[in-house]
Amino acid sequence: MNKEDILSKVRTAFISVLEHENFQLSDETTANDVDGWESITHMMIITEVEKTFSIKFKLMDLMNMNNVGDLVNSIQSELGQ
Repeated sequence: MNKEDILSKVRTAFISVLEHENFQLSDETTANDVDGWESITHMMIITEVEKTFSIKFKLMDLMNMNNVGDLVNSIQSELGQ
């Protein structure tokens, strides 16, 4: 699965949790850039992403994620790509 496909599925997870599409996701996107992305919704987004890709993030990976690019890289790593 390429990066664009992963980002598209991540965006779908964000829309499902946040219930709006008023944002753009790029590698540099952080919680400060997306309306409604707060601590509670962050965990809901992570759970939705894990379900979408049938993966489970390690705690250390979660702690090292600073932006959407880090999330996509972690997904690729978990998928063995």
